Amino acid sequence: MSNLQTEQHADADAGLVVSARQGDLSAFEALVVKHQKRMLNIAFRIVGDYDDACEVTQDAFVSAYRNLRGFRQEAKFSTWLTAITVNLSKNRLKRLTIKQHREPVSLDEPIRTADGEVMPDPPSKEPSVLDRMEQQDVKKKVQDCIGELEPDFRAVLVLRDLQDLSYEEISEMLKVAAGTVKSRLFRARESVKECLKKAMGGFL
Repeated sequence: MSNLQTEQHADADAGLVVSARQGDLSAFEALVVKHQKRMLNIAFRIVGDYDDACEVTQDAFVSAYRNLRGFRQEAKFSTWLTAITVNLSKNRLKRLTIKQHREPVSLDEPIRTADGEVMPDPPSKEPSVLDRMEQQDVKKKVQDCIGELEPDFRAVLVLRDLQDLSYEEISEMLKVAAGTVKSRLFRARESVKECLKKAMGGFL
């Protein structure tokens, strides 16, 4: 069996990709349904804004569809799609950073979350609600700290620690050496750790 055949055999999406390249829209729709949640999660973790992450995810699938005939299946479809999503996320992040530097932030604006916009409410007296709020607060602090990383370091941290991809997969996606991936990951983890120490009052 050739290397290409081996890769296709190992890739559960290979059959759908072949059908989609032949014009079967339902096959590509199946790929979208299968991978959209994960791509959205990656985009949101990198971009930090839900609406922008949705647009990035949509753009990623549009780009994948347009370039499907050029995809030679030397890598898994999910790997190729993730690379597209990461690149688009980093590009969107750069534009967002420029925009944020130009626009003042209002403390009265709704808090944007993955579930939509939420107006600040008085804290509930119910312990279960407070527990959930504390958990969300910690998650927000983590996301805020990730958001302080430079795009290249942010991408590596998201792919490795949040998506559990291997160094080899990340290296292939980002087109950098595995050693570079490990170095960026170490620096990203240290930066997030120091950020969380400050955010949590040194209790880490």
